[in-house]
Amino acid sequence: MAKDRDEESGRYREVYSVESFLKALRQFDGAAGTQEIADEVGCEYRTAYGKLTDMEQEGVITSRKVGNANLWMLVDDD
Repeated sequence: MAKDRDEESGRYREVYSVESFLKALRQFDGAAGTQEIADEVGCEYRTAYGKLTDMEQEGVITSRKVGNANLWMLVDDD
């Protein structure tokens, strides 16, 4: 994975591509929880949650609440 420097802390952080998250969702037949996706991508929960939230705002994926968790789903292309 590529690395990017955080401007505030000066530390490098991993940059995960949208495609890596889409690939992870496909591994779970198009729907999975944040922790499952984080484990598949190989990142922390909060990194996955942030990226998935951004992807949802861009219309790449969608989500719904299941109990206290988000279920992230691929957008139907039909």
